[in-house]
Amino acid sequence: MSPTPSSPAVADANVFGHRNLPLLLLQARERVITRFRPALQAAGVTEQQWRIVRCVAEAGPLEPRQLVTLCAISSPSLAGVLARMDDLGLVTRKRLGHDARRLQVALTPKGRALARRLAPRIEAIYAEIEAGIGSEFARDFYRALDTLIQRLDSVSGDEGEAEGA
Repeated sequence: MSPTPSSPAVADANVFGHRNLPLLLLQARERVITRFRPALQAAGVTEQQWRIVRCVAEAGPLEPRQLVTLCAISSPSLAGVLARMDDLGLVTRKRLGHDARRLQVALTPKGRALARRLAPRIEAIYAEIEAGIGSEFARDFYRALDTLIQRLDSVSGDEGEAEGA
């Protein structure tokens, strides 16, 4: 039986004045990451591991708290991911001399080699995406995302409160 205009399902849909931005962003993310998954799987790394490899390859050694923010990985998940990456020989974790409570994560030679080996395929995927959506749209979209992130960072509010909104 399909919903009628007076049914609760239809009535609830009409209370929202905005489209579901978190869901739209997740749907867009899924369509993008689907193109990268085969390359990551062939290299034997997960999406989270690749985010860390790429981030540290670009920025240099980082502390876990920085990786949490830059890679969008929760702190509890990051601990397990880093432990597995350490076991795989992709990263090292060392205590900072001036504060033994703090760690620094760096790529090992194996981790750097992985980044160099995957980079041409990753760049080719970006080129395929850009060819499909247009270079001007891609440039404008990157700019819009940067602006969105910057503006949302400048607005005070409780982070994570509206997850799944």
